[in-house]
Amino acid sequence: MIMKKKTGKILIVDDDINVLKSLQLILSNEFELIEICKNPNALNHLLSKQSFDAILLDMNFTAGINSGNEGLYWLSEILKINNDYVVIMLTAYGDITLSVEAMKRGATDFITKPWDNEKLIATLRTGLKLSESKKEIKSLKQKQEYIGINDQSKYQKPIGSSPTFLNILETIKKVSQTDVNVLILGENGTGKELIAQEIHRQSKRASDVLISLDMASLNDSLFESELFGHSKGAFTDAKESRIGRIESASGGTLFLDEIGNLGMNLQSKLLTVLQNREITPLGSNESVPIDIRLISATNKNLTKLIENDLFRDDLLYRINTIQIEVPALRDRKEDIPELAEFFLNRFKKKYDKPNLKINKKAIDKLQNYKWPGNIRELEHTIEKVVILSDSEILKPEDFYFTNQQAEIETIDSLNLDEVEQNTIRKALLKCSGNISKTSETLGVTRKTLYKKIEKYGL
Repeated sequence: MIMKKKTGKILIVDDDINVLKSLQLILSNEFELIEICKNPNALNHLLSKQSFDAILLDMNFTAGINSGNEGLYWLSEILKINNDYVVIMLTAYGDITLSVEAMKRGATDFITKPWDNEKLIATLRTGLKLSESKKEIKSLKQKQEYIGINDQSKYQKPIGSSPTFLNILETIKKVSQTDVNVLILGENGTGKELIAQEIHRQSKRASDVLISLDMASLNDSLFESELFGHSKGAFTDAKESRIGRIESASGGTLFLDEIGNLGMNLQSKLLTVLQNREITPLGSNESVPIDIRLISATNKNLTKLIENDLFRDDLLYRINTIQIEVPALRDRKEDIPELAEFFLNRFKKKYDKPNLKINKKAIDKLQNYKWPGNIRELEHTIEKVVILSDSEILKPEDFYFTNQQAEIETIDSLNLDEVEQNTIRKALLKCSGNISKTSETLGVTRKTLYKKIEKYGL
């Protein structure tokens, strides 16, 4: 015969030790944990150590006083600790008026002494279901906040058809059908987060959430609370219990961006979570099982960090079952026309310029630039040009690059054409691409400047 697993943690608060022992004996066969408390002054300490699904609370604690005010007071104190607690009142007198007052103040139900065992157990089971429902609703609300931050409807698919990038897409297709941990490497702005999103979108977890967190944005004090959640009162500003990103991602995917920025102490805590597949919220003694698929990303060389004792090698082994390296944009120039067209379509819609197009010479110019800021820089460049453009055709002279100045200053040439070309580039950069100002700066007419710009493909 298979024994049914007992669930439910019950706290009984009564000044009569005989009542406590009797209730403990009756209920221990029905529920997972029965804790008894003779002195309500110990409630704060008890509730900080252990959470309960239901609390049985007596109405009176001082001999000769039967007003029920003590019970109402301690009911209030319990609900201050956690307003979601299920509290069932115990009263010896069946005073309906007092019981109604208790329920008005937040009690869930009441039991009269002497109690009927079956009714007592049934009331507690109903309380447990209510407690579970409250926890689920609260968890869903907090999870919804994270989902709002990580709105999957805003995700875009990775773009590119170069051989290098097609290999990455093929790897994504294979990896997505498993639950292995993935480490994505690449410079800033290469689209590591898009890769993570695509892995999730193609995975068996796609119907659940993808929760993202930038590890570079967290300091030590925020790390545990943000990742593991916290109990009410765990620290000064913890006015209510909250679930963390890891618990929110349970059933789905957790994406930890810039994991190379994590300090050694915090790496140890993350490693423990990945090994044990459970988290313990800050300020709590109870562990919560988790079911996540982990994707991490960094622009740092983790092997060098390990050599310098800045990253744990055992954590690296945990997070990089599969490693994907995203190339810099300068190493996949064949994808620039497609990416430029994608961003142009996005921004001409955003800024209501439906007829904008990029000509071939402008595309050539984009392909010849080194893009130190990678795809992110290309995106911002296209947006800026769309905003400033007065023409329906975007030409080479419409594009100038923030990082071009450094390239220009490293050139040391006496070739007249190169000197002229670089001088015009500097002037365009200085004048933020304004043709009138640039022509005035150079002391030439706009017509001459346009001819030079066309000649040099600027």
